[in-house]
Amino acid sequence: MQQRKLGNSGLEVSAIGLGCMGLSYAYGPAIDKTAAIELIRRAYALGVTFFDTAEAYGPFINEELLGEALAPFRDKVVIATKFGFTGGNVSAGVDSRPENIRAVAEASLRRLNTDVIDLFYQHRVDPNVPMEDVAGTVKDLIAEGKVKHFGMSEAGVQSIRRAHAVQPVAALQSEYSLWWREPEQEILPVLEELGIGFVPFSPLGKGFLTGAIDENTQFAANDFRNVVPRFGEEARKANRGLVEVLGDLATSKGVTRAQIALAWLLAQKPWISPIPGTTKLHRLEENIGAAAVVLDPDDLNNIEAALAGIKVEGDRYPPALQARVGR
Repeated sequence: MQQRKLGNSGLEVSAIGLGCMGLSYAYGPAIDKTAAIELIRRAYALGVTFFDTAEAYGPFINEELLGEALAPFRDKVVIATKFGFTGGNVSAGVDSRPENIRAVAEASLRRLNTDVIDLFYQHRVDPNVPMEDVAGTVKDLIAEGKVKHFGMSEAGVQSIRRAHAVQPVAALQSEYSLWWREPEQEILPVLEELGIGFVPFSPLGKGFLTGAIDENTQFAANDFRNVVPRFGEEARKANRGLVEVLGDLATSKGVTRAQIALAWLLAQKPWISPIPGTTKLHRLEENIGAAAVVLDPDDLNNIEAALAGIKVEGDRYPPALQARVGR
């Protein structure tokens, strides 16, 4: 698979990475450990060298899973993990105090069975801790050889600038897709200016852009999408138009909706590397196949024109979670 560099950091990753959260957390029951390890190793065999996890996914079990799965080829992959929630528990609130960052780094190193974290993200901005203290702590961890690169997730422009002034930010991770294009307004220009890479999560709209979800779909009781306004029954029904347009575009290219959605992201900037997640091997192979799909300027113009008249319905987060992003 083609490799990409995340901004000016020199960090090289596969054009498409693997978001591992859903193997353990947020989208219904965790899948069988043996199956999860098989999927992660299959991703590597197909050229994926960029794997994303966090202490909060589980909590903790996702890092352990990834550490075991990637052990045979640890030196050939980039592992990204995250700090920033109290006790690794998302519902307990944010905590980016320097002592917590250090504690998480040590614990993550053990769980990942590694001596260095390739990319260490602040999971969400903590309004109670100056960004300079956060970036400074990660800078110290880099100097100590425990971390290679600093990243941020769902941060706003001013936080990115403040952090970058202390310790260069290698990558920002935030949601970006054909149905969530807000980063184009302020975030992408700042990343380009500062030489920061972009790692879109939910590049397939949490599965919606694949066409596999409609207004009749029933999610597991512990599936995060149950509380997402955009996944309310009426919103799903209203948003089918976007999926239908993607289907027409995909048919014209002889590919799938997911591949169009991922290829579109790759075509936006050379320093973008999306991290779709899946629990299914055939979906994994489909997603990775998107790296070979080339969209020319006419294709991109046709996509833009086709989507221009479509308004996506529903917020992407419930209010409590929305308050944590863009700070």
